[in-house]
Amino acid sequence: MREWWVQVGLLAVPLLAAYLHIPPPQLSPALHAWKTSGKFFTYKGLRIFYQDSLGVVGSPEIVVLLHGFPTSSYDWYKIWEGLTLRFQRVIALDFLGFGFSDKPRPHQYSIFEQASIVESLLRHLGLQNRRINLLSHDYGDIVAQELLYRYKQNRSGRLTIKSLCLSNGGIFPETHRPLLLQKLLKDGGVLSPILTRLMNFFVFSRGLTPVFGPYTRPSESELWDMWAGIRNNDGNLVIDSLLQYINQRKKFRRRWVGALTSVSIPIHFIYGPLDPINPYPEFLELYRKTLPRSTVSILDDHISHYPQLEDPMGFLNAYMGFINSF
Repeated sequence: MREWWVQVGLLAVPLLAAYLHIPPPQLSPALHAWKTSGKFFTYKGLRIFYQDSLGVVGSPEIVVLLHGFPTSSYDWYKIWEGLTLRFQRVIALDFLGFGFSDKPRPHQYSIFEQASIVESLLRHLGLQNRRINLLSHDYGDIVAQELLYRYKQNRSGRLTIKSLCLSNGGIFPETHRPLLLQKLLKDGGVLSPILTRLMNFFVFSRGLTPVFGPYTRPSESELWDMWAGIRNNDGNLVIDSLLQYINQRKKFRRRWVGALTSVSIPIHFIYGPLDPINPYPEFLELYRKTLPRSTVSILDDHISHYPQLEDPMGFLNAYMGFINSF
């Protein structure tokens, strides 16, 4: 009789093969509508998804939204309509490797490339000479810092930034507390390709839910929307490559934090104070010390890392208060 472990192995191989070939979940009606209402443009042969909505007639204002990790431009859907009531154009994109955009592998993903994609999108839309308001979250905060650095250098072809509003992003490496899975994946060890292939909805939802506040956690259907965006184009297989931004942020701290401290444009920060990734009060104390000219909106004490999803009205009111202040 065969050894028991041989029998187990024979059973496990086809089960594992089937598991690794589970198709991505179907898009919910809401997420499908988001995709079909958007468009794609090409950046160096890669398809980038974006949304571009016309808002208030006669307003000269444009806002560009930069989403966080590991989700997509769909993070902004709860405040989208409110933004169109204030701005002439509301624009958002899925960064390369996220959402409905292409997710090439192998690929050296970088904050520099993502910033260039934002610039390319605005050229594609004919907005390269317009003054742009940037609204960013998490990973998008770092992309915004690179765009701000280029703006500060006054390089030709770079976008002109009118204002910047950041939110719950780890702009300071020393106060950033990545999740355990992020730590394992960002180091690019032998475990990375195994973990990305074994990742499923259960692992994802168990990892992401704790970064929301206890009363504002996403529903299961909302988590499935996030997971569907990640699984689109096998995005779970590039998460370890995308997470190299954590190492890049440490390496280029002087460049990116220096950009924030050296420009004269209005800067604001919207903060969910229960954020375990950018914890209170350490993060806020360092932010105010480093950027004394910046204004800050602190949301209710139960709001955490995704303030635009957890408290969309509070987030929108804070942003409108900032935009209307100059």
